Amino acid sequence: MTETFDFVVVGAGSAGCVLANRLTEDPAVRVLLLEAGGEDDADEFDVPLAFPTLFKTRFDWNYETVEQKHLGGRAAYWPRAKVLGGCSSMNAMIYIRGNRADYDGWGVPGWSFDEVLPYFVRAEHNTRLAGPLHGTDGPLHVEDRRYTHELSHAWVDAAVSWGLKPTDDFNGESQEGAGLYQVTCRNGHRWSAADAYLRPALERPNLTVRTDALVTRILFAGTRATGVSYTRHGVDTDVLVDREVILSGGAVNSPQVLMLSGVGPAGHLRSHGIEVVANVPDVGENLHDHPVAAILWRTRDTSDLAQLAGTGALLRWKLTGRGPMASNVGEAGAFFPTRDGLAAPDMQIHVAPSLFYDNGLHEPSVAGFTAGATLVDVASRGRLRLRSADPRWRPEIDPAYYSEPIDLDVMVSALRSLIEIGARAPLSKYLAGPFMPDRLTNLTDEDLRNHVRDVTQTLYHPVGTCALGKVVDAELRVEGVEGLRIVDASVMPVVPRGNTNAPTIMVAEKAADLIRS
Repeated sequence: MTETFDFVVVGAGSAGCVLANRLTEDPAVRVLLLEAGGEDDADEFDVPLAFPTLFKTRFDWNYETVEQKHLGGRAAYWPRAKVLGGCSSMNAMIYIRGNRADYDGWGVPGWSFDEVLPYFVRAEHNTRLAGPLHGTDGPLHVEDRRYTHELSHAWVDAAVSWGLKPTDDFNGESQEGAGLYQVTCRNGHRWSAADAYLRPALERPNLTVRTDALVTRILFAGTRATGVSYTRHGVDTDVLVDREVILSGGAVNSPQVLMLSGVGPAGHLRSHGIEVVANVPDVGENLHDHPVAAILWRTRDTSDLAQLAGTGALLRWKLTGRGPMASNVGEAGAFFPTRDGLAAPDMQIHVAPSLFYDNGLHEPSVAGFTAGATLVDVASRGRLRLRSADPRWRPEIDPAYYSEPIDLDVMVSALRSLIEIGARAPLSKYLAGPFMPDRLTNLTDEDLRNHVRDVTQTLYHPVGTCALGKVVDAELRVEGVEGLRIVDASVMPVVPRGNTNAPTIMVAEKAADLIRS
């Protein structure tokens, strides 16, 4: 007998965990949550410092982009979590909402900053900051990191000496300034969306969670979504819905499932032999991401995180939640405009008291320090397309990094700023010389452009492929069909200025109200 639920939520990432919790607060509502990955049961999930060790494991979709013309023809690795909690279980835990200008700039009714702020506040449990801009009793724990390396403090002091104002709240009245990041941790341990939202709801009899369940397509009767098909442990299963199917797979998986199900650009679907349910040309378009390129130094007269993260540090963290293992690597940073006349910052900085490049996949060979320039006002746009009608095939991912020359120009300007900050006290006394690139003097703009092309990686923030006003309406309902919504980062028409986990949780909190109303 085919099972029927009120809602099927596809994807137990940040948004899916929020929906599973909020929708089942009504005991009469039956929800099935399907996750292609498994349980978040590895020890590394809990240890803030360990997040890069999860890359390229069974917990990772392990995506790659197509070859990028403006990265010298190389493909970029895109880690995306395949596990309960999604990328909130594998990210660097930095809590950033974005800028007021982001949401006001979306131009979508109901999604201005003042209209979404209550959902940020509702989600947040901040251990230091309070209202009216912060929440203190929400499920998502946000705290000052319980360990900060002296290099991170020195960088903030140097950045202030260079001309940035100090800040202790990047989510306050002004985003600009330099300071230490708050993190989504609880007592020095990662606090993912699975911890915050899913686990408190697991005992509810109206919530069913199935892991290792790959959704292969949405079922339709005409243009109405009636359920989904998924494969689990080699068995194909159909499940039906009385109310809605909700896609929460993120900027890669949600448009992929849509197109596999016949919702997307008609010509592209037909080229793969997929019957068209609704011609929605913008599915998969507008893909963009925050690119980051770093300057790395060798250090002196200090120890870096790699040197400090031994057995003793692990034991200390287990006993107290403190010490180097409580570091999220990207401990400090800044937001600032790279030129006059901008309405909001176009640059975010992440600094790490260790050598972090190529997604942290290289064991540091020497003690070092990293300062990464992250473009947060992105002009370039790419797209996502199917490679096959087989749901097991990875889609074609093309973020088109630096296809708009302004993006590369801004990165070059930001790297010059990072080099200048590195020459300032008190940071300069710890920097023994450049590690990457191999020199920092007499660099031309073309030298820096080449460096950017060589080292750019994702900051793990893809958005836009099912954008508000294009693919979904203001209530996140998919255009051209009924009974289908998308709730995840793919609906963001423009990437917010900053890390995207908190905005994704906000989208899901708001969506829960939209659905319940």
